[in-house]
Amino acid sequence: MSVRLFFRQFVQLLLWCALIAPVYAERLPELIGKVQPSEIFPNATRFGQPEGKPMTAKVFEGDKEVGVVYITSDVVNTRGYSSKPIDTMVALDKDGTIRGAKMLKHNEPILLVGIPVSKVDNFINGYIGLNPTKNPPKAGSTPSEIVTGATVTVVVIGDSIVRSARIITAQMAKQDGVQAASGTAAGVQTRPHRLPNMDKTDVLSWDDLLAQKAVGHLRITIQQANDLLAQNNPAAAEKPEQGQPEDTFIDLYTAVVSQPSIGKSLLGEQGFVDLQARLKPNQSAIMVAGAGVYSWKGSGYVRGGIFDRIEVIQQDNGFRFTDLHHTRLLDLQAAGAPHFKEVSLFVTPEEFAFDPAEPWHLQLMIQRELGVQNKVFVTTDLNYQMPQAFTVDDPNGEPVLLDTPVQAASATAAVPELDLGAEADNPQRALWQQLWQDKMPHIIAICVMLLILTVIFFFQDTLVKHERLYKGVRHAYLTMTLVYIGWYLHAQLSVVNVLTLSSSIVQGHFSWDYFLMDPFIFTLWSATAVAMLLWGRGAFCGWLCPFGSLQELSNTLAKKLGVKQINVPFGVHTRLTAIKYVIFMALFGVSLYELGLAEKWAEVEPFKTAIILHFVREWWFVLFAVALLVAGLFIERFFCRYLCPLGAAMAIPAKLQIFNWLRRYPMCGNPCQICNHECPVQAIAPEGDINPNECIQCLHCQVMYNHTTRCPQVVATNKKKAKQAAAKAEWDAQKQNPANQHEQVVHFVKREHKTAE
Repeated sequence: MSVRLFFRQFVQLLLWCALIAPVYAERLPELIGKVQPSEIFPNATRFGQPEGKPMTAKVFEGDKEVGVVYITSDVVNTRGYSSKPIDTMVALDKDGTIRGAKMLKHNEPILLVGIPVSKVDNFINGYIGLNPTKNPPKAGSTPSEIVTGATVTVVVIGDSIVRSARIITAQMAKQDGVQAASGTAAGVQTRPHRLPNMDKTDVLSWDDLLAQKAVGHLRITIQQANDLLAQNNPAAAEKPEQGQPEDTFIDLYTAVVSQPSIGKSLLGEQGFVDLQARLKPNQSAIMVAGAGVYSWKGSGYVRGGIFDRIEVIQQDNGFRFTDLHHTRLLDLQAAGAPHFKEVSLFVTPEEFAFDPAEPWHLQLMIQRELGVQNKVFVTTDLNYQMPQAFTVDDPNGEPVLLDTPVQAASATAAVPELDLGAEADNPQRALWQQLWQDKMPHIIAICVMLLILTVIFFFQDTLVKHERLYKGVRHAYLTMTLVYIGWYLHAQLSVVNVLTLSSSIVQGHFSWDYFLMDPFIFTLWSATAVAMLLWGRGAFCGWLCPFGSLQELSNTLAKKLGVKQINVPFGVHTRLTAIKYVIFMALFGVSLYELGLAEKWAEVEPFKTAIILHFVREWWFVLFAVALLVAGLFIERFFCRYLCPLGAAMAIPAKLQIFNWLRRYPMCGNPCQICNHECPVQAIAPEGDINPNECIQCLHCQVMYNHTTRCPQVVATNKKKAKQAAAKAEWDAQKQNPANQHEQVVHFVKREHKTAE
């Protein structure tokens, strides 16, 4: 296949994928035909036509109207890990009681691989019979048991069912001309709708912001956290958070920083200018900061791109932030502001109508792993309302009822506000230790894999002499790396880890606690650091990288199916390998200026799409990842060779490699070119030298080094040995059989000379 033909087909693939990109609209008309009326509403016989805003369809039992059905994603935000709607049909009777609920469509990666949908169906069934308006679920809990491993997904589904049911119940009551169960009495006073005062620009200190409640604050002690979890699930009492009862579990702060006075105070003048340049119309910005043993970030945003422990809720709608909305901050700029372990800036999603000057709350999910397959959680709220001094009345806005409370389905009441000046204490047991203990079985499994890899390298000379055994071991190991380490544990190392480490060191905020929060990533990075001294970057790139494993396994399959490989000329290949170093240096430079921007640009790595989210993501990310894999079918490990910034980052310290384990012959490269032609990543020059910056330690060249029929040196050596062995055998045979030996007799004849006569 020519290079020109390959790239023409590649462009055609890109255009085809762009044309089939999905477009989302109201879902009820499309999905209502997939459910029989009696499946979702007992004894129902037919549905009416979808109508209204939000869209609903009436449910009939014969000619009698008995309720309505709707799709939750048409009413409230239902986006989970995939950042795509989770479509759940809900049936309500005239009183607002849930008569049926069924998930019809989703794109959640955890449900597409691993967890049966039946478990989620059982969770949803727990809401049947509940009236969210009259009898909402117990604060911070759900009527059904959480599905371990899919916490975010089922919490999103549960919240969407409850909030949407309240909205639709109020809509039905309004249509019927009666008050909703949670409605208000006639004659209630109203106030004007409020907007942020963009003319208030004075810069305030941290203490002033707290005193005026421009920054919201919630502190939870270890004792309070233990009590909340135990109230929601008694099993949590058997595994409490260790530490003094009054130690800080979490100290959480939030504020709307798109208002100039608050924004300039917390972000600084230049930081606020940069924020204003980023914000699109109708977008706002929110700051979230925290300290204590509990992380409001967690590790979900690294693996799945979503901040699963916090949710912004306003009235009966809400949303979770993703990594696309996130910018990491090192410190707050307000005078007197403390240093926080975690502080971030978020912009609100464009599709969510957020009123920054109206009441909202930041819902925090507190979760605890009781075991590898057992997790409990509870939610609590940090209520926020921009102070009136920072707002102006909106003359064109709809009046707001004075007695409308901030909607909350959480355990806020159980967590009283404590002294704002209380300092965060240092607990006796760090959170990372608990995480390591909870995940110990998987950590042991990773260590076993690392031990096996160490044995492979130390005894490589024996393994490579058996080509079929070598191939079986390698393919099995790569499969385990892809499926277990990658798709199951989501332990894919990334250049983001490198950028975060370097930035924390440069800025002087390095903390072991932060890097120990993910045991799998920390274990692999530790092993990789040691391996780089012994074997260079190849131990990770060639054996422990899930995306690299996916590329190699897919290319192996392509070869077996007869896909012709493109041979890149070595001179062109050498120049193309420089691209990944340019990418890494660019990311590194940007990270020194703004780490959050560098993290976004690091999406040049398709790891999150292909490994963490299993290709369940926005179509452009999927298209990019698939395009790289398609290229890898024709050029083995295409991404590893030319684009991987992580590989470039590892190649730099790999210069410290102590030993050279790869053996070569003097004739390698002159005249023999077998290893040069067959190296999977073209790490061997035509002259025979192995480039350690590009070598992935796959050991294929060592198989060739010992090959008895393909390596010219081995073939010549074996022939010489065979001749010597044959000659020796012949000589030994002659010595053992004297009868076959012939005696040689030498006769000396005396020559007679004639004398002259």
